[in-house]
Amino acid sequence: MDLWTKSVAWIISQVFVLLSSSYGTTGGEDACDSALVSNLPPSSFRSSSQLSSSHAPGFAKLNRREGAGGWSPLTSDRYQWLEVDLGERTRITAVATQGRYGSSDWLSSYLLMFSDTGHNWKQYRQEDSIGSFPGNSNADSVVQYKLQQPAIARFLRLIPLSWNPNGRIGLRLETYGCPYTSDVVSFDGSSGSLLYGWSPGPRRTSKEVVSLKFKTLRNSGTLLQAAGEGGLGLSLELERGKLQLLLRQGGTSSPEPRRLASLGSLLDDQHWHHVAVEWQSAHLNLTVDNHSERVQIPVEFSHWDIEQLSVGAALSLDSQKPLVSKGNFHGCLENLLYNSLNLIERAKHDDQQVTVMGNVTFSCAEPVSVSVTFPGPQSFLQLPGAMASALGGVSVGFQFRTWNKAGLLLTFELPHEGGVVWLHLSDARLRLQVQKAGRALLELSAGSALNDGQWHSVDLTSGRGRLTVTVDDGEGGVAHASPSFPVSVRHQLFFGGCPADDDNQECRNPFDIFQGCMRLLSVDNLPVDLILVQQRLLGNYSHLQIDMCGIIDRCSPSRCEHGGHCSQSWTIFHCNCSDSGYSGATCHSSVYEQSCEAYKHNGNTSGHFYIDVDGSGSIKPQLVYCNMTEEDTWMVIQHNNTELTRVRPSPDENQHLVHFDYSSHEEQLSAVISQSQHCEQELSYHCRKSRLLNTPEGSPFSWWLGGPGSGLLQAYWGGAQPGSQQCACGLQGDCVDPQHYCNCDADRLEWAEDSGLITHKESLPVRSLALGDIQRAGSEAAYRVGPLRCQGDKNFWNAAFFDKETSYLHFPTFHGELSADISFLFKTTASSGVFLENLGIKDFIRIELRSSTEVVFSFDVGNGPLDVLVESNVSLNDNRWHRVRAERNVKEATLRLDELPAAAQEAPADGHFHLQLNSQLFIGGTASRQKGFRGCIRSLQLNGVTLDLEERAKITPGVRPGCPGHCSSYDSLCQNQGRCVERANGFHCDCGLSAYTGVFCHTEVSATFESTTSVSYTFKEPYELMRNSSALPSSIYSDMTLRGENVSLSFRTNQSPALLLYVSSYYREYLALLINKHDELEVRFKLDSSREADILRSRVKSLANGQLHTVTVKRLSDSVSVQINQNPREDFNLTSDGEFNAIKSLVLGRVQDSDELDPELSRLASLGFSGCLSVLSFNSISPLKAAVLHPDTSPVIISGPLLRSSCGSSASANPYAAENKHHLSDQSGSVGSGEPLVNAIRTDSALIGGVIAVVIFVIVAALAITGRFLYRRKETYRNQEVKGVKREDSPDFPFNNQTDSQNVCSENRKEYFI
Repeated sequence: MDLWTKSVAWIISQVFVLLSSSYGTTGGEDACDSALVSNLPPSSFRSSSQLSSSHAPGFAKLNRREGAGGWSPLTSDRYQWLEVDLGERTRITAVATQGRYGSSDWLSSYLLMFSDTGHNWKQYRQEDSIGSFPGNSNADSVVQYKLQQPAIARFLRLIPLSWNPNGRIGLRLETYGCPYTSDVVSFDGSSGSLLYGWSPGPRRTSKEVVSLKFKTLRNSGTLLQAAGEGGLGLSLELERGKLQLLLRQGGTSSPEPRRLASLGSLLDDQHWHHVAVEWQSAHLNLTVDNHSERVQIPVEFSHWDIEQLSVGAALSLDSQKPLVSKGNFHGCLENLLYNSLNLIERAKHDDQQVTVMGNVTFSCAEPVSVSVTFPGPQSFLQLPGAMASALGGVSVGFQFRTWNKAGLLLTFELPHEGGVVWLHLSDARLRLQVQKAGRALLELSAGSALNDGQWHSVDLTSGRGRLTVTVDDGEGGVAHASPSFPVSVRHQLFFGGCPADDDNQECRNPFDIFQGCMRLLSVDNLPVDLILVQQRLLGNYSHLQIDMCGIIDRCSPSRCEHGGHCSQSWTIFHCNCSDSGYSGATCHSSVYEQSCEAYKHNGNTSGHFYIDVDGSGSIKPQLVYCNMTEEDTWMVIQHNNTELTRVRPSPDENQHLVHFDYSSHEEQLSAVISQSQHCEQELSYHCRKSRLLNTPEGSPFSWWLGGPGSGLLQAYWGGAQPGSQQCACGLQGDCVDPQHYCNCDADRLEWAEDSGLITHKESLPVRSLALGDIQRAGSEAAYRVGPLRCQGDKNFWNAAFFDKETSYLHFPTFHGELSADISFLFKTTASSGVFLENLGIKDFIRIELRSSTEVVFSFDVGNGPLDVLVESNVSLNDNRWHRVRAERNVKEATLRLDELPAAAQEAPADGHFHLQLNSQLFIGGTASRQKGFRGCIRSLQLNGVTLDLEERAKITPGVRPGCPGHCSSYDSLCQNQGRCVERANGFHCDCGLSAYTGVFCHTEVSATFESTTSVSYTFKEPYELMRNSSALPSSIYSDMTLRGENVSLSFRTNQSPALLLYVSSYYREYLALLINKHDELEVRFKLDSSREADILRSRVKSLANGQLHTVTVKRLSDSVSVQINQNPREDFNLTSDGEFNAIKSLVLGRVQDSDELDPELSRLASLGFSGCLSVLSFNSISPLKAAVLHPDTSPVIISGPLLRSSCGSSASANPYAAENKHHLSDQSGSVGSGEPLVNAIRTDSALIGGVIAVVIFVIVAALAITGRFLYRRKETYRNQEVKGVKREDSPDFPFNNQTDSQNVCSENRKEYFI
């Protein structure tokens, strides 16, 4: 048999299985379109009323002209209805309406109801929400509506909602469908059940399917239970109106059943509900009506076979016999199928495998229960009080169900002296109040959580001096009172509310209205016939729906996404998104950014952040560390051991296996790696007589697993190429033994190292590590697998430039039926244009720039076009990036522009909510090629998925990939004179002209000085003026002659007097900033060597109090201004209008060469400075920054201890108590087997290394001494603290150890100090 023949045979077999499993139908749905009404006799029609005998309901047949040409009621209002009895349960697929022939009478909208019994009607809803159907616009045309889901019912009722305002209600109708047959069984809830048994032996097929329909008035009971070997069982049980799939285990001490899934709600409404359980492989699908849930079944069920199936009752898993229990099912089942077996049909035919137990009937005898719905504020039911007892008492009972916490249930007046009784819900509790003349005579309370949607019974009785309120037959609470007055009904009982036009004020409602259902009403123990009420033969009512309960569970299934908690009232639902990481009406949009790159461009600096890599998608947020350097932004994901870890020899094991558990889940890791431009992970091996990769046979000693899932085997090392079975030295050709491709493979007694970065994204992250050559005597090794580090967000910078109004990009249709979020950035110089458009037959979605200040989000889901508009107070065509975020869900549509308040448009409560699109998605233009957008669109994401604009732009005329020019938008992030520098993808801040450092030039550069510390910054010497060969930026050096200075610094100290700053010249002129003995700031200018210095004293006191103070001194010619902290500026004039000539050096701290100083200043300079200096700048240079960050490449000389510190931060209250000092000598740790190893290798061979280190140190010291005489600007002695300052040139990184510190420093070596 050829492949094509096999395929056809397979398709035919699948169709046969599908048809056999759809028992109860008579053919495909396409053939189910026969007319059902046209041949019915007049007796099959009923109506609320008729205008005349010629307007009787029997004339309401499509295209007929008998009688008056159709049905018309006596009065045209919303209480009218037309009912059709189809004779038996029928599959109904379509409804058609027509106005009354030759008249002005027709319906423009209507409700459609179905029933099996002529009672307990169920409203048909489109999309689970829309209740009304469109009708006619004239009397002759036919409007047909095909039901989205066929209805199965015997009775059909049509309720007019609106009609021709110039006529009256007039109707002819037809329904279409086909016969429906089924097998039904009924259980009495006590002993009735069916028991199916199978012969022993394996019967397991690739897929097991059980399907059925059920209807019941009870909210609990066991539908069926499957028992198998080992006492294991699965059961489907109703619990509080929800269907539970439970796992049960037998045994005398069997635990509580384990719930695998829960679906549905309000399933005790006496309507048919479809259930299917499909078990395939290790997963199980539970379907209730149109909603499904997929669960993974426990391992113990992998080889489990069903031995018995109990229907209608629970099984004892020990004896496998049905139990007589209150939990048995009471109701009807229909079309119970197990795979292809019709089990009810087998039971009816006395199949030997079926045992019928107890009271079981093969028909569905339904009790008649008439409910009434109170849908809105004008709803009430009035019953005569004459039904009450004449003995001075009252007895009223009813059941209700609602979602609302508050509402009036019952009220009546007392017969004497104007008292009134209110029975109402308050905070979901039942409360009874009796008032007279505004004074409370009696208050009772009972029950709790009565707004759970379940039926609750209420009984109010009074007599013989006692008043009792009972909830749920006492299970919900009982409240008693003994009033001193009789409680009885004066005239009328009012349920649910009061008439709006009650002139006599017999009914007053100071509480919220009741919205919900009631049933089983009784007065004086006599049941109330609500059908008589409906026929206006008993009592009165308004805006009620009688003979149906219209409650809807808006939280089943929950529209709240991402774990948001759903709560509801009668008309709306609410999502509580707390702790979910998402926001919006349905918890759809993530509150977190998708990458560290996005956080950086919001102005954030290094730290821990939650990242949501797919936005509103299914991947949960993850906590990562964002290391934001000036050059790159790194996302760092940790695992359980990133330290250098020693492996001790172990003769008992051939390999040392290590598994790494990451702080992020699998799908999070994959998404991060995929969207990053570059990822890397350090892999290092320190070895002593421990080989790494190459064995004599050629197979690797060690290997690792890396990549998605559990990872693939990798036999190369960090720094080499995948598949090479080499280390970095083998690739570079500098291994210690040229015959090997790894240093460790030389198998030497000396310590060696192979390390490098894994950069092949398909091999990341490293999952496991296997080290093989560790069992030999004398073998020692240590390994390190660093954290996963990724940088560059491909999605964030993905952009396209549209240079014509007719240009656009097109993508596949956008699917956002129930919820959709769209976000992007744009910049333009045009005043209007369409960003995005997607069309359907009637529906559409569009976002456009309507004017230079307006962005509009437009859409139509079938309720008519809606616009959500945000207006900006600044022009949007300023060629700067602006962010747009639009969201549409079943509750509302919102639009956000930049940081402006969001605009919102609520969705209709009873409207369409499925967005149905079918055209291509147009970006930057429209299908008509009009009103296109001219400019850039970047980072366009739809439901968390980024559209690749750049790839599509490469092949599209009129559109260019990428979009330069980011500093126009992000230059404000560069602070403190930092300069924004453009990049192809983004920008960075050049801090060369700033006294600050960091990613945004925001990090203060501070240092702690001791009395012996001296920092001298040397300006150009005279002979250097002729040179121009410096490799440093020319702005390091200033001109020799200054007509003004701009000096700023921050300090804190407890020393007075103290010299803060001293600037000298070759002509014995100077500038000095000092704190005098009175704790005041003095500025001394000596700009003429023949005159005394000008001493300028500030009036600000107490500057030596250990607090942080900021000083700014500006001079222009002879005018000087001084400002300290936020105090008013102080202005001074110098006695000489001179210039500061031939400046020589700037000194901080102790002045070493003080011979040229005035005697008083010389004594002060010799004391030095003890305290903190921070963010010091002198005109365009930053000498403190140069000394702290770049002592080797700047013209500074440092003597004494200089410690970088955070003492200049305003948050540092007491810097002397706990300074943030960085010392390389502090990095130490313990050495042990399998423990973090920080002082890399400590062995016997360390002695040899120590000797070598001493020799090298002597040589280096000698060279340094020689350099002192060759270069006067350079320091002769630099202690370890200064070197420590240099090594810590990066933002704080919490995961540092030795290797981490080196890596982080290497990323941020380019640091300017001018």
